[in-house]
Amino acid sequence: QLARIQTDGVVEMLRELHPDLHFEIVAMSTTGDKILDTALSKIGEKSLFTKELENALERKEVDLVVHSLKDLPTSLPPGFTIGAVCKRENPLDAVVFHPKNRGKTLSLLPEKSVIGTSSLRRAAQLKKKFPQLEFRDIRGNLNTRLKKLDEKEDFSAIILAAAGLKRMGWENRIGQLLSPEDCLYAVGQGALAVEVRAKDQEILNMVSVLHDADTVLRCIAERAFMKRLEGGCSVPVAVNTVLKDGQLYLTGAVYSLDGSDSLKETMQTNVNYPQQNEDGPNDDVQHVGITAKNISGQAQEAAENLGAELASLLLSKGAKHILSVARQLNDA
Repeated sequence: QLARIQTDGVVEMLRELHPDLHFEIVAMSTTGDKILDTALSKIGEKSLFTKELENALERKEVDLVVHSLKDLPTSLPPGFTIGAVCKRENPLDAVVFHPKNRGKTLSLLPEKSVIGTSSLRRAAQLKKKFPQLEFRDIRGNLNTRLKKLDEKEDFSAIILAAAGLKRMGWENRIGQLLSPEDCLYAVGQGALAVEVRAKDQEILNMVSVLHDADTVLRCIAERAFMKRLEGGCSVPVAVNTVLKDGQLYLTGAVYSLDGSDSLKETMQTNVNYPQQNEDGPNDDVQHVGITAKNISGQAQEAAENLGAELASLLLSKGAKHILSVARQLNDA
């Protein structure tokens, strides 16, 4: 349902811009949708929610695919690109409480209360901050997870992305928004990506109007950080970005599975560059899988360098060890 709402929203924007075009929505399900009894981090498939959709794109059965950006790997298969990153919804994580705990916050829950989350990143950060709580895996789409929470006594609360709840119209279920001090968010969280065939100029030009410049630059930095760390679903990597007065600030962190070991740093860079019309051989430059010709190439480069440099800083301080231990423990 959420995927459908997200797709409808993007198509609605395109319809307004191109009233003469006819858009047909093709629904599909993916491996990630079908395997619901296994933790995401254990399935070990990089393109969990994207492979089937990309196959349809390649076969020209569809012309564009709408994803949550956080589901897209930092390296796309050859021949594909992210042609649009729409304006980001609130990227923070939200706590939804069991009806009997309404009005509480995580710190007010009784000791040994069980919190549901399918994300190693959320669990690692919150275990450290709330050692009195227990964290357990919960899978399924938003509807399923909320149902599990409300109808059973297994969970006192669950953690979800605020963006998904908002898009579903369930904002009133948010009992607590977790600030970046409590919980840094996932790379690309809250942003929608439109994936297209890289060589399909017509479609690329059509969707590129949907790019939101601030979101693009923030997400390029976040994705470059993740790419350099070689992170994914199976390791706890988290970020926070702020773009203010032409300065892009990126905070990035890596965690051990129990949150006891962590590294966190912040860096900034100037992204205040004018947009130049650079037609010619450069026009298909991708930055961590994103093609955004209508946004300054220098700004995109600066954002990508920022992400890579921050990751290098963490690696020089021992991030590789934390992540490889996390990966081994998770695999075990």
